[in-house]
Amino acid sequence: MKSIVILGSTGSIGTQTLEVVDEQTDINVIGLSGNKNIDLLEMQIKKYKPTCVAVMDEKKAKQLKQRIGNKIEVLVGMEGLITIATLSDADIVVTAVVGMIGLLPTVAAIKAGKDIALANKETLVTAGPIIMDLVKEYKVKLLPVDSEHSAIFQSLNGEKIENIESIIITASGGPFRGYTQEKLNNVTKEQALAHPNWSMGAKISIDSSTLVNKGLEVIEAKWLFDLGPEQIQVVTHKESIVHSLVEFRDGSIIAQLGLPDMKLPIQYALGYPERLDNKYKRLKLADIGRLSFEEPDKKVFRGLQLAYDAIEIGDSLPVVYNVANEVGVERFLNGDIRYIEIVEEIEKSMLAHKVIQCKTVEDILEVERWTKEFIRNR
Repeated sequence: MKSIVILGSTGSIGTQTLEVVDEQTDINVIGLSGNKNIDLLEMQIKKYKPTCVAVMDEKKAKQLKQRIGNKIEVLVGMEGLITIATLSDADIVVTAVVGMIGLLPTVAAIKAGKDIALANKETLVTAGPIIMDLVKEYKVKLLPVDSEHSAIFQSLNGEKIENIESIIITASGGPFRGYTQEKLNNVTKEQALAHPNWSMGAKISIDSSTLVNKGLEVIEAKWLFDLGPEQIQVVTHKESIVHSLVEFRDGSIIAQLGLPDMKLPIQYALGYPERLDNKYKRLKLADIGRLSFEEPDKKVFRGLQLAYDAIEIGDSLPVVYNVANEVGVERFLNGDIRYIEIVEEIEKSMLAHKVIQCKTVEDILEVERWTKEFIRNR
């Protein structure tokens, strides 16, 4: 029996992780966390009976305590997240929270000897060298949950990292594939949230539409697979069937294919190194008929190019890239800025930032504060 903790159990990845658990008989949920959706969290508590839960929002945590009484411990805020991420009985922690909020509990979980099923890409984007050093030091597994990184991880099974020539990350292109800069000027929130292939939360849907999500994945891949930026390619693949590919130095290319369903990479991470049975719909290539690939337009979707610029310079610049995007997306969803201003916020923040070395988590959090203050003052 494998015991798991899910950070962000009320979000898109968190709820799909629980759907995977429902299909399996040897996975036990001992910790859950949410932010404000305590209605759903209460239902999850009743069904999965975890040891304890954490709620980021203090008011919502109090409401949840009133509802469930003393049946289960309800922890609050970041301290609560860290506590459930380090539960002594946990074998693996699924980090499904959105944004830099996942950094501190992931660090704590690694230091507590927990394997990590990583869906929170911002952790590696902002603290890649720190996280990878900790993974080696504490001898834990870091298992990617993003469909693209899971595809690369699976394609590398049994292969040597030094034999990689390049990796090819696929992108659906989002709802605005083929758009010009002029057409992007008039994009609405409803349009940006309507992803053609995947069902995701609001933040990642916006990131996918700007291709910033793909930029974050490029930075994440650098650290996961110890690659230079010149070894990481991105291609647009509107069908979302080929989830990513690895090209080896002999010219061979290995890919992982499947229907667009996040439960597959989640299940692979939870079951690793075994492959678990399931009853999910199977891919039939004849039904798909055609798979297409094209170069993404980095001039129109400048958010992708800025990610390469960030890792080319390195140090604190990927932190600025990530934080400025988080703030920009939040402001766009709140109606404070236009769609095209999300990437403008990123670029202006990166240009204004004086790059420093981030040797500690505290350094990263200081860069986060600088970026938010810079945008606020602008």
